[in-house]
Amino acid sequence: MLGVSTAPTVRPLRPDDHRAWAVLWADYLRFYREDLAADVTAETFRRLCAGTGGLFALVACDEDDAPVGLAHAVLHPSTWSTGGSCYLEDLFVDPSARGGDVGRDLIEAVAAEAARRGATTLYWQTQAYNGRARSLYDGMGHLSSSVIYERDLPG
Repeated sequence: MLGVSTAPTVRPLRPDDHRAWAVLWADYLRFYREDLAADVTAETFRRLCAGTGGLFALVACDEDDAPVGLAHAVLHPSTWSTGGSCYLEDLFVDPSARGGDVGRDLIEAVAAEAARRGATTLYWQTQAYNGRARSLYDGMGHLSSSVIYERDLPG
């Protein structure tokens, strides 16, 4: 995969991005030590391209329009405001494209798209050990005092 020598172009994910997206997605899942079934990945890509269920996806592309980064977001209503919220669920930049503004540009583009769609809050999370990402995030938002709990549900 080529690095980004100029400012990346950020645009919506398209069906013809599947091959490049799949590589980025696999690398992202590997980083977080996740192993998803192939049908989950296929359905995720389909829903992201369709923009269903409040989902939208953006990709940062190099000068050849090849995706080098991805951002997946979920818009949802909020009980704490009359506007909605946007959860930036997935953010990943290929290692060859890091060191510039690709991650920052993706977050800014997600924020702009979420605001355009009526969201009043953007939030995201990362692992405590993800120091490199956290150094970027510290300049783009504030660290909340929330503690996140998870519970798997049947089905």
